[in-house]
Amino acid sequence: MSVSVTWAEPAREAACLAWLRQLDPALGIVPESLRPASADASFRRYLRVDGAAGSLIVMDAPPDKEDCRPFAHVTGLMAEAGLHVPRVRAWDEPHGFMLLDDLGDRLMIDAVADAPERDRQALYLRAVDALVTWQLASRPGVLPPYDQALLARELALFPDWYLARHRQVSLKEAEQQTLQAQFDLIIARNLAAPAVFVHRDFMPRNLMLPADPAEPRLGVLDFQDAVHGPITYDIASLMRDAFLSWDEEFVLDVTIRYWQRAQKAGLPVDADFGDFYRAVEWMGLQRHLKVAGIFARLTLRDGKPKYLADAPRFIGYIRATAVRYRELAPLARLIDQVEGSDAVSGWAFGRL
Repeated sequence: MSVSVTWAEPAREAACLAWLRQLDPALGIVPESLRPASADASFRRYLRVDGAAGSLIVMDAPPDKEDCRPFAHVTGLMAEAGLHVPRVRAWDEPHGFMLLDDLGDRLMIDAVADAPERDRQALYLRAVDALVTWQLASRPGVLPPYDQALLARELALFPDWYLARHRQVSLKEAEQQTLQAQFDLIIARNLAAPAVFVHRDFMPRNLMLPADPAEPRLGVLDFQDAVHGPITYDIASLMRDAFLSWDEEFVLDVTIRYWQRAQKAGLPVDADFGDFYRAVEWMGLQRHLKVAGIFARLTLRDGKPKYLADAPRFIGYIRATAVRYRELAPLARLIDQVEGSDAVSGWAFGRL
């Protein structure tokens, strides 16, 4: 039994159906077949609709809350680079509707969660291939810069939303200054990395197993926030996931293989893997602080509590990195004060 689509406003439903009915007849769209496909952490959602050559995806992105132009821009860049991404078949820009290719419904996160290690490694290496392909297409001036201002805005989400609003911790002035000094250090380390195209949420939840078994490439989704920034970001995102945790041996193995392939492809990674891995850890730290704040905001502002359930994973990542580097001792102490001295300090196995 198909699940019907719920609309907050009847007028928006009418606009969507009217748009689908006037699309190119060759597409063979059946508006009455519209049904939920998925949603994400933004105000976008995705609906599936039947067409003459199979199903397609309708992106529902209210224009007062979402801008579809970055999505259209980045999907073009990725397709040009040779990635497997959904093409834009039609676009109602005033209403915020897009008709996209349907890449299937089997996400990498579902395939790797309980897979044997050999199969899991093979999937991660396919993800590495996609990442190297994307980075090789990099050129400046095409995507927004992942610069000091953006990194700082993202880090501010941690004290503003995770500490102050979720944990209800009020930092004293000296503690605020200490945290800001730690943030300045993290930003400086991350900006030292060479810049390439950055997906910005490159992880198994945004990678798709192709429906066509003859297609070797993983599908890539949720790329509209792409920027030009540190080469360390996407591999940190892939291996220090928002929704999965692996033992450090597996993380190291895949990261080494990425580093080797990146070197061979001529990408600007460090000549020494130890230097590169340290840079990845510092980049991952920035991401984890940011995401902890985002997940708190999604719960407290947007009414999506499921995201904050993964906060302990991020606190574990943050603390594991902070205790590894002497310069980050003040951050480690703050985390222990907020979370308790028994905070997670290691790597977890499998899916949590």
